[in-house]
Amino acid sequence: MSLNKNIGILGAGVMGCGIALTFALKGYDVKMLYVYDDKQRGGQVEGMIENLRVLCDNGLIAESEIEATVRRVSFTEDIRELADFADIIFECIVEKLEVKQEYFAKLDKLCPPSTILATNTSAISVTEIAEKSVHRERIIGTHFWKPAYLIPLVEVIKTKYVCECVVNQTYELLEDAEKMPVIVQKDVPGFLANRMQHALFREALSIVDNGIATPEDVDKAIKYGFGMRLGVMAPIEVMDSGGLDLTYNIHNYLFPHIENSTEPSKLLTDKLKEGKLGFKTGEGIMKWSSDEIENSQKNLIEGLIRIEQALGRI
Repeated sequence: MSLNKNIGILGAGVMGCGIALTFALKGYDVKMLYVYDDKQRGGQVEGMIENLRVLCDNGLIAESEIEATVRRVSFTEDIRELADFADIIFECIVEKLEVKQEYFAKLDKLCPPSTILATNTSAISVTEIAEKSVHRERIIGTHFWKPAYLIPLVEVIKTKYVCECVVNQTYELLEDAEKMPVIVQKDVPGFLANRMQHALFREALSIVDNGIATPEDVDKAIKYGFGMRLGVMAPIEVMDSGGLDLTYNIHNYLFPHIENSTEPSKLLTDKLKEGKLGFKTGEGIMKWSSDEIENSQKNLIEGLIRIEQALGRI
């Protein structure tokens, strides 16, 4: 696939708009397909402009790039129009297997054989998503991380059907868009990064549930401890750096004491029963005021920008 290609996005929600910005910022033309109530909810263009404004305010793009970037993104309600336009389509719709299968089967019939069909699912088997399509060899997983236009990682997930040329073309496209793709060789639950992230979440909840530390101190321990190092030196390099003999001795002693439950934690299930869902309800593991929620979201975007700048990545 030549790199000067058209990008299709199935779904105009938060992730779809983030992926659209990712490519529009790099000069690609993008067409988004409204699904469900995307159009009624609206705010897609305004949200993109707001995100671009933050990038501009932090010196990442020029003022003139805001309008130019938004002009590269168009919208449609006609799936045939999307199929005719796009050389690769990134799906960003509801996390329901049967719905994704239906859309992929439909796109598989409408799109030319050369069109790559990619799913942004964070949990569902990509192989299963492809099952009801005929040309399964062109269906692949591309799991972006929110906010997609800022976080470099994209997990490229192989299925048992996918053609290696599709993997290579997708990888090349993501690199050209200045993302950091990684290949997930097996289509397993959680893919790559979520398996590690939720192993950490499980231990964090266990520590709180067992009275070892407060939720606030759990977050502090990560933010001001090993979490600062992870963007520079990640687990495999840390283990090799410290010595595998040291790692072995620690694991041999520590692992019997670490949470290994295969069920969601009692703390989590109790909060769900109480209707305490986090930012959505103003209380989850911790309590959140509307100002704290707004500041958290703002700090995430600006913090990511500063981290990327400090590491020389943008």
